[in-house]
Amino acid sequence: MKGIMGFGLILSVGVAMAKHGSTSEFNQRTARDYGLSQTPVRNLTIDFGWNDAGHLMYRTVSADQKPEAKVIDPQSGREEATNDAVPPIAQKEDKQSPTRPGYEHHLSQDGTWEVLKREGQLILKNRKDQKEIVLATDNEQGRFEGTPYWSPDSKRFMMWQHQAVPERKVTLTRSSPKTQLQPEYFQVDYPKPGDELSVSYPCIFSIDGTEPIMADCSLVAHPFEIKNPAWREDSARFTYEFIERGFGKMNVIEINAATRQQRTLIREESETFVYAYGYGYRYDLKGGDEILWNSERDGWNHLYLLDGKTGAVIKQLTKGPWVVKKVVRVMEQERRALLQICGCFPDQDPYFQHYIMVHFDSGKITPLTRSPGHHEKPVFSPDGSSYVCRWSRVDKAPVYELRRTEDGKLIKTLSEADDTELRKKWRLPQPMVAKDREGVYDIYGIVVFPPNFDPNKKYPVVEYIYAGPHDAFTRKSWQPWIMPMHEVASHDFIVVQMDGRGTAHRGKKFHDYCYKNLKDAGFPDRIAWMKSIAAKVPQMDLSRVGIFGGSAGGQNAMGALLFHGDFYRAAVADCGCHDNRLDKIWWNEQWMDWPVGPHYEASSNMVHAKNLQGALMLTVGEVDSNVDPSTTMRVVDALIEADKDFDLIVVPNGNHGVGETRHMQRKRMEFFRRHLGNPEPRS
Repeated sequence: MKGIMGFGLILSVGVAMAKHGSTSEFNQRTARDYGLSQTPVRNLTIDFGWNDAGHLMYRTVSADQKPEAKVIDPQSGREEATNDAVPPIAQKEDKQSPTRPGYEHHLSQDGTWEVLKREGQLILKNRKDQKEIVLATDNEQGRFEGTPYWSPDSKRFMMWQHQAVPERKVTLTRSSPKTQLQPEYFQVDYPKPGDELSVSYPCIFSIDGTEPIMADCSLVAHPFEIKNPAWREDSARFTYEFIERGFGKMNVIEINAATRQQRTLIREESETFVYAYGYGYRYDLKGGDEILWNSERDGWNHLYLLDGKTGAVIKQLTKGPWVVKKVVRVMEQERRALLQICGCFPDQDPYFQHYIMVHFDSGKITPLTRSPGHHEKPVFSPDGSSYVCRWSRVDKAPVYELRRTEDGKLIKTLSEADDTELRKKWRLPQPMVAKDREGVYDIYGIVVFPPNFDPNKKYPVVEYIYAGPHDAFTRKSWQPWIMPMHEVASHDFIVVQMDGRGTAHRGKKFHDYCYKNLKDAGFPDRIAWMKSIAAKVPQMDLSRVGIFGGSAGGQNAMGALLFHGDFYRAAVADCGCHDNRLDKIWWNEQWMDWPVGPHYEASSNMVHAKNLQGALMLTVGEVDSNVDPSTTMRVVDALIEADKDFDLIVVPNGNHGVGETRHMQRKRMEFFRRHLGNPEPRS
């Protein structure tokens, strides 16, 4: 892995201007158009690495734009100039998946046994005497598929019994293929909420030919997914993870092949949803006698050390009103783990990313990052005794720090970027905080100003929205030109973005607001935030508010005019999942539950199309393989049925996110200018 490079300029240029340009005034604008890519930030680290002596070498951009190389001893903190080349960084790979004792191969680990599939029969062959035993036959209960997963002692193996059902396919038309005149038609696998699912259940076989052990379906009723098989070192206990449809459960199931008993070893269950694909994490220690497990059981996602034999909690390793976002690395020998967290410093933005080290036995937590900003992953020295971390904010250029791993103590600030020249010609995005709909939560957002901002004018306001519950989306780290927000702002709009209730990383109660309720999208929080911020930024004209977004953000953007048309005047919705019954199964069942019920209709833009207020532009790519294009066409049909006016652009050959192509950006700007108007003098 090479050293970190590419920070010599303050920002990436963005999408280059098309050579032919546009015939209207609404050309796509980039950082280059404003000279920002030629305005470097001084005193910024551009690369670093450790030499053979364990000393850190790094280069910064000096005031006269010449790179300066230095070397520092992490133990003493002594630093001096050097002419040596900065060595590349050799980083250990992060270990994020659970250990899975066993052997995935047709041959047993000792080489004695081989598993074959022949004419629907599952056959065990002794490779010494060539004798074969038929262990099972495919039947109405399913087919045996995949590769055997052998126990460590080669006496047992697991096979998947696959119960297949026909999978829904979506047919797409590419009207204008580049290689032929006639259109192309093709299909993609696309299960939708409520569809019957194919499922693979684990089945345990023994080389002595005893009756196989089938999964106890009472423990895994209505599975969405069964995954992560693992044998214990005793070769008797076998575990796997079960995610229930509707995501109300993510449990670990144990089969004891010696006693033939099955049980739920770990229960992670919720009356709303378990954030299985975001926070779900399991790592087996000591051959499975201990388990690292992420859980929101106390209302915040934290890491637990569990007894692998009983499932009981040995120790809650992290605790408090903050969130473990990710287990970055497990160091089994040292009995500790590196965690990515947020919300741990009450006086900071709770979305700022930080890192800690936690010890499994003592429970000691060592904060590795403390500074008031969003941190990138620490880069450790070869011996692990020190590390470099980079932090920044949308309104603060990057800072590089050298710290000591033992206690997180700051050894030296390597560089603190000087953005004085930039600020003379450019107004950076401004982070701002206001209360939510009930005055309970702080809502965090940013305001992006037009490059030619005039404090004596009032500007139409455009919100950039993506309210997907799987994350939080407002920019936190340094990027003076934020696409697509600055591209919109450069056409004389004030652009805002914030994260309302129903999004992630603020605790389960905050997150649960999306449950069976995607139409809410935090809109009451967003409106309250804008009203509060407009009192501080009087140039914001809240009588002229627009909104745009794509995918889930497209659903949100149209929803703004359906459910809050008294506040929003215009919306551009790209490739929106306008009815959650028509979109992909895994994303929608996670938040909207299963089975499909009236709550799906309650959040449907299609069902509520008759309530449209304001100006709406819909865009969609004809071969969108992420969100079925028929979702947009169904909402168009509903709008026509309700005799509502709207704009529609279907893009030939366009896939997901087509709204951010050059032509569509221009059409978006023209639409907002037409319906929201120009800046006006303040009265």
